[in-house]
Amino acid sequence: MRMMMKASMDTERANELIRNGTLGKLIQESLEQIKPEAAYFTADGGRRTAYLFFDMADPSDMPVISEPFFLELGADITYTPVMNREDVQKGLSRLGR
Repeated sequence: MRMMMKASMDTERANELIRNGTLGKLIQESLEQIKPEAAYFTADGGRRTAYLFFDMADPSDMPVISEPFFLELGADITYTPVMNREDVQKGLSRLGR
């Protein structure tokens, strides 16, 4: 299922990883593992935030994906099922109208 993961990072922990030069490595390793179809980074609510869009093959993947963000960044994480344009069109075609 296509998912959107929002990871809002604790500012002090992210600052620490920037200072010691490991934030980029952590993000790169996470992206290599998750293989998102899109990844966006911004500030949301005053916190560094990543929005990652990817296919989650099995719900049991959630701990593997989430733990680096929890452990290293003290992140708040949410998962939301999402659709792309083709998914919406396919779903609407099933309405039979």
